[in-house]
Amino acid sequence: MIAALKVRGATTWVALHANHARELTDAARAACAGIVDAGIPMVSQSVLLRGVNDNASALEALMRAFVECRIKPYYLHHGDLAPGTSHLRTTLEHGQELMRNLRGRVSGLCQPEYVLDIPGGHGKSPVGPNYLSHENSFPQQRERHSETRYRIADYCGDVHLYPPQP
Repeated sequence: MIAALKVRGATTWVALHANHARELTDAARAACAGIVDAGIPMVSQSVLLRGVNDNASALEALMRAFVECRIKPYYLHHGDLAPGTSHLRTTLEHGQELMRNLRGRVSGLCQPEYVLDIPGGHGKSPVGPNYLSHENSFPQQRERHSETRYRIADYCGDVHLYPPQP
């Protein structure tokens, strides 16, 4: 398989789908190492699943396991609206909060893009937490300074002004 993937003049990326760190067994890790050692880059895809990986510890362990295997965490999908899967779906708000929490636990290299695959074939859209909003409560500051002020929420939910007040 590795020889077939190593086509001269073409770049092939391999996406590994795993939803929990326990799926990355010794055999799976060895197979991934063979692919990466052959110069074939790997990314991950996972689905946020209630009762499987819908807590910060499980997501952290999964993303760290990917990076340990030299696999870049790529997509964390919000659960599709497929019939019979509602018991596995979380809310978007819960997923956003998990992503905010993950931001404070692991480096940027370990951060997947939290996406919603829009029903009807409209593609994936990022739905991660929003950290930035306009600051509108300081009109006197705007008169003295021509730059826009923002409110930025950190991974703990604390809000900071940018640029900071002099």
